[in-house]
Amino acid sequence: MSASSLPAAAAPPLWFVEERPRVAAYQAVNLLANAAKEGLAAGDYNAEWLRAAIEGAGRGSPLTGHSLSRLDQALTSAMRRYLADLHAGRVDPQQLGARYSPAATWGFIADELLASAIADGRLVEAVRGVAPALQQYAGLRETLGRYRELVSHPAWQKSLPPLPASKLSPGQKYGGIEALGERLRLLGDLPVATPLPALYEGALVAGVKSFQERHALRPDGVIATDTYEQLTVPPAARVRQLELALERLRWTPLLQAPRAIVVNLPEFMLTAYELRDGKLETTVAMKVIVGTARKNRTPLFDAEMRFIEFSPYWNVPPSIARGETLPRLRRDPGYFDRQGFEFVGSDGRISGGFSEGALDAVQRGQMRIRQRPGAGNALGDIKFVFPNQDNIYLHHTPSVQLFNRARRDFSHGCIRVEAPVALAKFVLANEPEWTEERIVQAMRRGKSSTVRLQEALPVIIAYSTALVRGGRVHFFPDIYGQDKLLDDALRQRSNSVWASHESEIAAELMN
Repeated sequence: MSASSLPAAAAPPLWFVEERPRVAAYQAVNLLANAAKEGLAAGDYNAEWLRAAIEGAGRGSPLTGHSLSRLDQALTSAMRRYLADLHAGRVDPQQLGARYSPAATWGFIADELLASAIADGRLVEAVRGVAPALQQYAGLRETLGRYRELVSHPAWQKSLPPLPASKLSPGQKYGGIEALGERLRLLGDLPVATPLPALYEGALVAGVKSFQERHALRPDGVIATDTYEQLTVPPAARVRQLELALERLRWTPLLQAPRAIVVNLPEFMLTAYELRDGKLETTVAMKVIVGTARKNRTPLFDAEMRFIEFSPYWNVPPSIARGETLPRLRRDPGYFDRQGFEFVGSDGRISGGFSEGALDAVQRGQMRIRQRPGAGNALGDIKFVFPNQDNIYLHHTPSVQLFNRARRDFSHGCIRVEAPVALAKFVLANEPEWTEERIVQAMRRGKSSTVRLQEALPVIIAYSTALVRGGRVHFFPDIYGQDKLLDDALRQRSNSVWASHESEIAAELMN
């Protein structure tokens, strides 16, 4: 028999030595059993069955041949899945409509990682390094542990007493002082040793303000329906929110560039980051206005900012022109001049005069309406362009009063920014000739001009209803219903995985 026809030697087992489980095997099943600490589901990895099998192999008769090989392969398969889930998430964001670029793998290969980690005796440390290396991830993970401890706490086993009227204002009597105080203490909004007053006042009101600030409510200390509803949300619901936030962090493309802009839609906030010593540091933060939940939702995606337009024209999108602008102009022709509109033909010719014929041409798609630069321009005096298929961009707005609202989904999909000069300074930080004075002059010039960035800047439109800021967790409303979509997708995925586990166990018992 030639050497080439000899059967290939079977690979040695990864988790066993001399027919007994290695220390790493026990570490692996312990990691799988504690997957919930990472916001994952232990059942997805058949953790209970694997732990029992490994422990049985360690104290019973030694496993040999097929049985040993099957268990070794099963544990390897479970760890592969666990590492992949921990590294990049369990759900493909594309399936949920989030058009994110595929996450960089950073050279991550599960089998190589497992083999080297076991050989070096550092499995736990190696697995820990697979999770996103983000302070936000670590903060959410720690918060998840605290909220899990509250799930069965007696403070939530009884209902919070109803309000005495439509709302509870400082100085009023309330039969739920003790229950309210206990919840605020457990949630970290009221110092543990704080004595409770007889009335709703003092430190208790301060605790409610802290709670309101963390739950995207106006921090006025008045407990109305919205605050009362948030106070009654069970910890189990917050646990799920935190799990979903961790899942999204695994597939949102962060840490791939030294600088980035992130807009978190439920938070109505833009944050500009710089990566320093492996950590994301906030450079600029500001309020934003995003697409309406009812019909103009801002999509989730990432793109590269390449241009800034100073004193921009606003080309009225055809959908807005037909649905809003044309009907308004037919009712009120004077609106055309007041808004600084002009007609632009398909050949680029500009017509500044109003006519019914031009309106009909816009209706047919043969002309478009655009708004000239100026104080009333819908885009304000600056536009930040990151080309994308939805034509979404960042821009200023003359309607600055809307930034005072707690909930800010008022746009047609594009994102209005509260502090355009600060954002422009961040975007142009590597171009020292663009001083703040020059930026302001370009914005106020009233003549449109475009600046191409020397380096493209990543922009990420993200969605998270739970974030840790300054060591405190903040929760936001699920304005677009994305939490429910992700929750449903994760449950369906788990059901599919569990069904495959049952089939595998049944097949094993048959052998």
